[in-house]
Amino acid sequence: WMFKSECRFINGTEKVRYVVRYFYNGEKLVRYDSDVGRYVGLTPYGEKVALNWNSDPAELEHRRAAVNTVCRNNYEASTPFLVERR
Repeated sequence: WMFKSECRFINGTEKVRYVVRYFYNGEKLVRYDSDVGRYVGLTPYGEKVALNWNSDPAELEHRRAAVNTVCRNNYEASTPFLVERR
């Protein structure tokens, strides 16, 4: 398994979108999007994984909290570096 996550900031920290994509053997299987608020399976196996993860309230709460703990928490540290390079 491999995953890639990213924070998308719109208008500073007013609107933040947190996206995590999960891959196995180079194939994207599952995606979490904070705008949707749940995991979405992109393959038949990914649908089973997403159903399992979506049935766990603690896992969903952990993912939903990541908008604040991962994105907004790191915004102040990363913004000067990223914005100045445009």
